[in-house]
Amino acid sequence: MISVEDLAVSYGDVTAIEDVTLDVAAGRFVTVIGPSGCGKTTLLRTIGGLESPTTGGVRVAGEPPERAQRRGNVGFVFQQHTLLPWKTALENVTFLRRLAGKPSKPDAARELLDRVGLAGFEGAYPATLSGGMRQRVAIARALHLGADVLLMDEPFGELDELTRETMGIEVSRVWREEAKTVVFVTHSIPEAVLLGDRCVVVRGSPGRVVETFDVDLPRPRDRSVLESPAFQRRVAAVRAALTDDR
Repeated sequence: MISVEDLAVSYGDVTAIEDVTLDVAAGRFVTVIGPSGCGKTTLLRTIGGLESPTTGGVRVAGEPPERAQRRGNVGFVFQQHTLLPWKTALENVTFLRRLAGKPSKPDAARELLDRVGLAGFEGAYPATLSGGMRQRVAIARALHLGADVLLMDEPFGELDELTRETMGIEVSRVWREEAKTVVFVTHSIPEAVLLGDRCVVVRGSPGRVVETFDVDLPRPRDRSVLESPAFQRRVAAVRAALTDDR
């Protein structure tokens, strides 16, 4: 589904990522973790067609990512919500489908707002919502687009811990039910392990993939897995790769 080969992205004299090769099979949930400034967001934006490779290449379902994005086959959730301030929560959720030439499904949009804990806020404008609530609208908007590929760049950063866990479990449920392909950038090691089939560790400047981990914990996963010895072992392994403490 997603193929990244020998990718490098530079901005003038600064190289953000280099020698990155990564394959994500259709229907997989891959998490990407690394320290600030290692190029995780650049990698995600290049997969989504928002940045251009300096060298190497990216394909999404066999085509350039820019084309996949224009067809509405790639959905984004950014660190900032990017909602349109003059549209209500419901209108923000539905407009991307119309932009991609897909039929609007307001009933499905309302159901998604309910799932993310925003029932009753359909008519609210972004300025009247908290930061965490606005981000939940953005998550509902990306899910409502119906894209096969979902790219998420630290989408839960503004949420409190309990809501963050709830949203992660909800995104996992939608991923399983609708067979999405997800690439999810995070700073949280437990979150990377809880959500991912595979965890990709990026380090350095320029950023490179230094290790990948298959997360073979059974699904579906809920909060109970967080205390299991198997989960803790995988968290420790990812932390060691990040710190090179091995």
